[in-house]
This record gives sequence, structure tokens and C-alpha cells, in this order.
Amino acid sequence: MDKRTMMEALAREAYEKGGFNGVWLYAENGGIVSKGAFGWVDAENTLPMQENTIFEMASVTKQFTSTAIMLLVREGMLSVDDEYTKFFPEYPYKGLTVRHLLTHTSGLPKGLETDDLVVPVWENEHRIPSCSEMLRFLIECGEEAGSTPGERFEYNDINYCLLANLVEKLSGEKFEDYLKKNIFEPAGMEDTAILHTRRDGRPSERIARNMVMEDGVLVPSDLSRAAGYVVGSDGLNGCDYAYTTVFDMLKWDRALRAGKVVTLEEQKIMYSTVRLNNGEYYLDEDGDGYGFGWCVRQDEEHGLVVSHSGGMPGLNTWFERYLDEDKVLLIFINRDAEDYRALAGVWDGMMAVARGDEPEPIVALEDITVKDPDKSEWERFCGKYEHPEDDDFCVDEVWMHGGELFTRAFGEDGDKMEFRLYPIGDNKFGRKGGMLVLTFGDGCVTYLEKTCRKL
Repeated sequence: MDKRTMMEALAREAYEKGGFNGVWLYAENGGIVSKGAFGWVDAENTLPMQENTIFEMASVTKQFTSTAIMLLVREGMLSVDDEYTKFFPEYPYKGLTVRHLLTHTSGLPKGLETDDLVVPVWENEHRIPSCSEMLRFLIECGEEAGSTPGERFEYNDINYCLLANLVEKLSGEKFEDYLKKNIFEPAGMEDTAILHTRRDGRPSERIARNMVMEDGVLVPSDLSRAAGYVVGSDGLNGCDYAYTTVFDMLKWDRALRAGKVVTLEEQKIMYSTVRLNNGEYYLDEDGDGYGFGWCVRQDEEHGLVVSHSGGMPGLNTWFERYLDEDKVLLIFINRDAEDYRALAGVWDGMMAVARGDEPEPIVALEDITVKDPDKSEWERFCGKYEHPEDDDFCVDEVWMHGGELFTRAFGEDGDKMEFRLYPIGDNKFGRKGGMLVLTFGDGCVTYLEKTCRKL
């Protein structure tokens, strides 16, 4: 199987179909098998994407934070089973240990996320709050704990912000400096750093700018409707803001395999799936567990696989390591896809090739759109539709414009979106900006396994 050619063909076709703008790298036994770049670094399409373009890592950063904690454990400065109040007595929720933070089993107030804490500061005070303020925000929010620590897994960036504050308190150094000196430099990662580009500026033109699709137009994320979150959270640490290249991440993989920064025994602890209070190991619907900043899967055919994804508005990152087979796959994308089916195709295809499987063809929405459809019935689909107010996503209204069908929908937090519907079958329609399928019936529409009547 020619993995190099297959991956390049997947990326090229996905780019041409609006599903890929970024870089990838795949290596086996430390040797690069396939790598490449398609698209643009900047908003104006003047800087071509390069293989050494620097990307924000989003939540892939968490493995560096957990590594910092393990280094402090080695130095005897703490134990992962120490209670957080040992270091921060003012923390408002009792029984929380460092292990709970590392494994997202902290029991923070249900539904409370970083944007709930930082966006009001940005919007009302016009400043970017620091990570050190997160503890005060938790105290001032006044909400009860969502559960007993260790009772359930609930992924939350706040956990890793609290860990970053712990690293600073115990080391006596800025989080950015501690990681540079103790992780990035020993691993030989010359293009990697913790950066805050919205707060402090962009130190290099090689840094990719994240682009969000809004109303069919690409907008820089810090100028988009998500700007309150994108800019407001830029002072945080631990959960995001490592900036790096695919080549430096390959160096990180090699350093880990050599036990260069953290020992193999320490890594074994980090790759152990969290065990909940009831004695059961946490596994998600796909059978993946979670360790210390790593998703963990025991694959019947490929052995132990550890990985992490990252996402911010306009950004998707993926770092996957096959520990028993010495393989690593990296995918960095800095633009919302014009066609999400093409994006899913390149993502799934790259992962299939890494496993040694034949990839499925890239299929974009236009590939399955009905050509010259009968539009005689479309007018009866138009109108307002009922929807529960507390739904995370709901279709509000459908109309025709220029002979095509459009809809207005509301997403989480009431965000409004309008998009064109493409016919893909009998009374079935899809959208480019997602995998949603709407099926119209007699005075109703069905989507996401629910049926809503026309008003």
C-alpha cells in the first residue's frame, strides 16, 4: 500500500472540494512516510500554506500540561492524589485532587465552561483575563459542584487552567517559561512555545490564522461572532495555546518513545484510563478512555493507541500515536470547511491509511446533490416550524430564494445561522456546513431523530 500517495491524494481532493486547508504528517518508526500542505495561512490568501507552518494546538496542549505535572511529581513537589486545597485553600469545592483535574473527573458545576467565565470580562471590562483569575471566578460564580470528584467524567478546560496555575505556584516560574525550559527545549522542539497571539501579537508570519465560516464567508476567528470567546480566553493556560509544527510534534513523539522528558514508567501512568468512584473504568461510546491529558484506546489489531484532538473556532488539530507499532499521524486545519463531508472524508481517510486500511473516496455534498431536481413541491416545505426553546439545534424557518431552498436555524446559546439546502434524495436535503439532513414530510420536517410540525 502506497501510503504517501494515498494521503497526498486524499488531501488534494479534499482541498479541491472545500474540506481541507492545512498540513499533515504521517511517520513510521520515526521516518516520515507522507507529509504536505494545501491552502493558505492568512485571511487574504496571500501566504501559501507550508509544511512548517505554525499552528495553535488547542486541546492537544493538555498533554504538555500533564507532563509538567508529572515532572513536578518527580521532583517531590506534589502527588497526583494531593488535594487541590493543599495548594489553593480558597478553592471552593472539597475533595478535589490533582488526579481528578488531570482526568476531567473534578465535579465542577455542570455546564460551567471557560467562556462563561472569560467572555463577560472581555465584553464588559474590555480586557483579557489572566489564567490566575480562574480560581476567583469559580469562587464568585457561587454555583454548587456538579458531582462528587471522581464520580463521573466530564471534559472541561477549566480543569487544565487550574493545573497550569498549580505548575506556576510550585515551580515559581511562568507557565510559558516552565514548559519551554523543561519540555520543549529538552525535546528539541525549536518552533514550539506557549503563545497568546490575540493578547500579545503574532511573533511570526508562519503562524496560521484561524478562519471561521460565517454566512458563507470566511472570517478571522478573532473578528467573528465567536470573538468574545476567542479573544477573551487568550490569557488562559494549560488547556490551549501551545503553538507548534508537525515536525516539532514528530520530535515530541520521538522524545516520548525514548523517555527523554518523561520516563516510560511515568508515561505508563499517564496512559492509564481513569477509574471512577464506582470502580469502573471510564470509556466513551467509542470505547476510548482518558488518562492524564491523553485519550487512550486499546485496539485489538493495533495495540495501545493514544491521541488527542484540538478545536477552536476555525481550527482543528489531531495527534495520534500507535505505541505498539511506532506510528504517528498529525492533521492540522486552520479553516472551517466549506464542505463538512469532504472534511470528514479526509479525516477518516488519513486515519484509515495509518491503520493500513483502504480509504473511502472523498464525497462532498455536491457529489450527492440531485442534478436538475423537481422543485414543484418545494414551496410547500416553506414556512415556520415548531421547536423546543431549549434544544441545542433547531430549524426555525424555511424559504425559497432564487429558485433554491434556504433555512434559518438556531444553534447552542441561540446562535442564528442561515444556509442553503441541497437536494440529496426524495424530500431530503443536506447542507455544506455540516452533516445535517432534513427530510420534509406532510406538514413537518425531520432532523436529528426528531420531527417538528409546520406552524
